[in-house]
Amino acid sequence: MTERQKFMVLLCASATSSLIMLDTNIVAVALPTIARDLHAGFAGVQWVISAYLVTFAALLLPSGSFADLHGRRRVMLAGIVVFLIASAACGLATSVLQLEIARAVQGIGGSMLLTSALAIIAATFSGAERARAYAFWGTALGIAITLGPIAGGVITGFFGWRWAFLINVPLCIAFVFAARAYVPESSDPQARRIDWLGIVTLSAGLFALTSALIDGNQAGWTSATILVRLAIALGGLAAFVLVESAQQRPMFDLSLFRNRMFIGTAFGTFGYGASAQVMIFFLPIYLQGAFGLAPLTAGFAMLPFAVPLFVAPRVAEALLRGWSARDSLLAGLALTAIANLMLGAFAHAGSYAVVAAAMLVAGAATGMLNPESAKAMQGQIPSDRAGMASGIGATVRFTSLLLGVAVLGAVMAVFRPAFRVGVEANAAPGFAAVAFVAAGLAVLAFAGVAYFMTPRLVDVRASTSSA
Repeated sequence: MTERQKFMVLLCASATSSLIMLDTNIVAVALPTIARDLHAGFAGVQWVISAYLVTFAALLLPSGSFADLHGRRRVMLAGIVVFLIASAACGLATSVLQLEIARAVQGIGGSMLLTSALAIIAATFSGAERARAYAFWGTALGIAITLGPIAGGVITGFFGWRWAFLINVPLCIAFVFAARAYVPESSDPQARRIDWLGIVTLSAGLFALTSALIDGNQAGWTSATILVRLAIALGGLAAFVLVESAQQRPMFDLSLFRNRMFIGTAFGTFGYGASAQVMIFFLPIYLQGAFGLAPLTAGFAMLPFAVPLFVAPRVAEALLRGWSARDSLLAGLALTAIANLMLGAFAHAGSYAVVAAAMLVAGAATGMLNPESAKAMQGQIPSDRAGMASGIGATVRFTSLLLGVAVLGAVMAVFRPAFRVGVEANAAPGFAAVAFVAAGLAVLAFAGVAYFMTPRLVDVRASTSSA
């Protein structure tokens, strides 16, 4: 392939991945308006997020395997079509239940889009070229994340929340033509059949766990319905481990957990999703509730968080050049913990200026961790299984985000937030608690990276004696 052809492939793959991030941020700003229009409570709005994330996270692994088996471009095109149809259904929904179902279908298309795009990049580039390609991909996502809150505020303020979804329709049509014109087909000749039993067990486990976390406050954590869901979650995830252990070529290679570096990078990715990226969903609710901002104003108020998501990856690339993956992840997680502590401490201040300062630090930490966690995770998986590699990396990332939304949403729900403005919205106390718990999750991830990504003394002695 010529350099121009490779660039067009990279541009298509980055653009389709960016669509997912752009959609996520547009929807985040529109959530309070959606809740008021469809008469949904806080748990209902959580499901607008989580219904998408459950199917998205559960199907990332099989989507990667499906792309390896049936062709990465073909899966990308199918994902675009599914995402288009589901986005139209979201925009036309007349009840929160219809919206949640359409969001679940949208998550299916999103999983196909992301894994095929990452697999196409991995199959097209190698060596130093691949590192630069991932940097470009991260920058494209940063642009989408930066523009998302503004676009969400403008669209919701001037055209209504429905266009937060309907805007995807013309974008998807354009991506179909671009992918057909510029992306060559590729696949894994050693790929085998789809692991349907693994899909069912993982999906059931994630759905049961998420629903228990979202409904636990209202139903009671010791109620029969919550305990049954937790039991189903435990059984489903345990069954998934057994199913994958019995596979000759599993979609999730559990032998990776014998690699300390992989476990460490998984901790780092968990910290990114559950304590950094997750703030994209809670900040708009806080800003609109605590400061009485309209969606349009709230979109611009998110800029101190959003702009560093675009700037930080380039700054981090220069500042962290020569740093190990371990040290880069530790720096990002430490900054995330500090930022979340600042957000929690300033939540009651009643001053947007001090909250904006904390958002600036949080955005810088999130922007730093985004490409570093992706590169570290991708580097632990053989390049010949590009689909599985992208699937595993994205599954760890978005499962962490899903759990972050569910856990932190359960924390905020304790304060019974309402989608109103001012003190009665109870946004500041709930958001402060969310920020403090998120800081704790960042510290937990920091400890995991520090422990598992440090070579054990016995390994050092063995390598020394063999030399």
